Amino acid sequence: MKLKNINLGLGLMALLALSSCADDKFSEYRTDMTKNLKEYQYLNNYEPLKKYVEDMKAAGKCNPDFKLGIALEAAEFNKQALVYCLAGSNFNEMTAGNAMKMASCVKDDGSMDFSLVKEFVKNAQDADMTIYGHTLAWHAQAANKYLKNLIKDKELPPDPNGGNKYLEIACGEPGVNKWDKQISYVLPKALVKGQSYVMSVKVKASDGGTFAAWPIWEASDNKNQWGGSNDVQYMDDYNITNDYSTLKWEFTANFPIDKLQFVFGNVGGTISCDDFKLTKAGSDENLIENGDFAKESARGWNPTGCTIKVASAAAAVEVEQLVHEKTYTDGPFPFYVMDGCEPPVVNGAIHFVPTGKWSQFFVMPGGDNLLSEGNYVVYLDMTSSKDASGVELTMQNGWGASDQAITVKVPVSAGRHNVKLQMPNIAGGNYDIILKPQTADATLDVHSVKVFQVKNLNSIPLTDEEKKKALTPALETWIDGMMEATDGYVTSWDVVNEALSGADNDGDGKYDLQSAKRGNVLPDDAKNNFYWQDYLGDLEYVRLAVADARKSFAAHNGDPDKLKLFINDYNLESDWDDNGKLRSLIQWIKDWEADGVTKIDGIASQMHISCYADPKTQESKKKHIEEMFKLLAKTDKLIKISELDMGYVDAAGKEVTYDQMTEEQHKEMRDLYTFVLQKYFEIIPIDKQYGITQWCATDSPKDSGWRPGLATGLWDLNYLRKHTYAGFAVGLGAPEYWKEAK
Repeated sequence: MKLKNINLGLGLMALLALSSCADDKFSEYRTDMTKNLKEYQYLNNYEPLKKYVEDMKAAGKCNPDFKLGIALEAAEFNKQALVYCLAGSNFNEMTAGNAMKMASCVKDDGSMDFSLVKEFVKNAQDADMTIYGHTLAWHAQAANKYLKNLIKDKELPPDPNGGNKYLEIACGEPGVNKWDKQISYVLPKALVKGQSYVMSVKVKASDGGTFAAWPIWEASDNKNQWGGSNDVQYMDDYNITNDYSTLKWEFTANFPIDKLQFVFGNVGGTISCDDFKLTKAGSDENLIENGDFAKESARGWNPTGCTIKVASAAAAVEVEQLVHEKTYTDGPFPFYVMDGCEPPVVNGAIHFVPTGKWSQFFVMPGGDNLLSEGNYVVYLDMTSSKDASGVELTMQNGWGASDQAITVKVPVSAGRHNVKLQMPNIAGGNYDIILKPQTADATLDVHSVKVFQVKNLNSIPLTDEEKKKALTPALETWIDGMMEATDGYVTSWDVVNEALSGADNDGDGKYDLQSAKRGNVLPDDAKNNFYWQDYLGDLEYVRLAVADARKSFAAHNGDPDKLKLFINDYNLESDWDDNGKLRSLIQWIKDWEADGVTKIDGIASQMHISCYADPKTQESKKKHIEEMFKLLAKTDKLIKISELDMGYVDAAGKEVTYDQMTEEQHKEMRDLYTFVLQKYFEIIPIDKQYGITQWCATDSPKDSGWRPGLATGLWDLNYLRKHTYAGFAVGLGAPEYWKEAK
């Protein structure tokens, strides 16, 4: 019999219990099964789970301070309805799923809102339940926009004294001779005859051409400067283009050079000269300031037809940098279909044929178009059968009323065109791009979409030290705000969550920390997450978080002796690396504590595990779970199972959803829960047993973002006890009532 056949008509006891739950706290809440299900009758014999913990404490079989926890949504608990009752009747500690994470509390501008957290803490106090803080420092669900804004490139302010000057020359039409157009610069001090020099300048020209340097000795007795042999030193010509290139001349002065002449007679359009340098060979000392070169050259000989001016490099110079591009493969429409409009991809283009109906379709999904805050342009490479009006394009980062959506008109003319569309003031996020032909009667072929960010070149990246200086107080402010909101009530925390990667990339014998810089995370993770350690350092990141937590906890009514800080991570029980990640974490903790100041109180193992139908696989998993507890027991740290839940994998290696589970599979999961809990109490020393938190109260809905559709809970989706409830209870010392039922 499959579970999907036993849920009809259940849930009456759970619903009736709500009538008295809020008044009597939790004493009346039960989740018994109805009496017509023989396989489940034995579950009615079990007490609420925390009753077995109390019995273990009374018998001296576990730590007197052991916490039995449940993960839940703070907002649901605050309603004081079913979730509130289930939590309070079965557990004595809670972990908020998301409410206490940075992204939930810190806004894009850095302001913080802890109203939900404060209400959660108040209700927990009223219910006499503790809270396990999750989490203070984590690369995921960080306030990405705020943090990245703190370390964005620094714009150079305009210099009131002229600042970074460059020379701009409007040449007009090209001349016939090389010397038809020139600029000159009188040196403040003549170059020494026989001395070797290096001269360079960055040059670009809108129309291209040649550019040459002719140093001269104007004070020469030979007054015919262009005919004498000792007053002009001719040097190499360079071809110049519309991109900056650095021209360089290395020469020995044939005479006391007192003027630099630059010739460009065959160049039309505009020339820009910047970053002028003149040094003695072997020296880095620039003999001429770039700004002086620009100013003095502009004052020099101004040949007919040229307009010379000094511009400031501090003025905004914008460029377009490609960030995303979408092309298409022949076949059916590749994206989510809206309003029945699904044009196929033909010859590498989305081929839209009008039907007379109002139409719209995706040309780039948001998952492929993560944008940071800034200004953008979209280039739409499109062919139209004829001129058309009424076509629009929308770029939006969500579908709610508060989400950003920018809609612009798309000019459409017959033939193939690359249409440029401005998208200013993007707030940031994943942006869908939707073409809206609406009722236009033209056939359209969309060949590609390109998204460019418009960047100001008049900016420089912050140094590593500047980034660290900006982020250090941000981490401290966030942690201090959370400690103020919890007001000393939350005494145990995931101070750092999921720091380790799953590989030893540098070969030092332990896994590296996750890092976008080291490239040991997926590209999407690198974009969506904020890896503190990349900016604060592998050691300092954790040390700062620990120090900030202890300082702020004490400053906000916390008893320092009660504060317990954990490092929380996953796959510590993994068999594929022989518990390698755990061994690495233990070594990292020693490194973090090596400063003699940092103290980490505990290790939290998440244990998002699965029950395997294959006996060899299951035996290997159990062996390494046991080995994990043995390794943890040797650390002399408090040990917590922080996020325990379970799925089921069949003999073919496929995960089984809750509606396809058999009774036997449920019972196998029941036995594995018992195994995990019993091994914890058997191996972990009593004084190091912090607690166990069940991560999923119920099975995971099929539309959930966490293990969707899997039988992860101790209760089903109707909040009715499952066989796994019994396995969990037995792990806490309860009788095996199913044996008595037989």
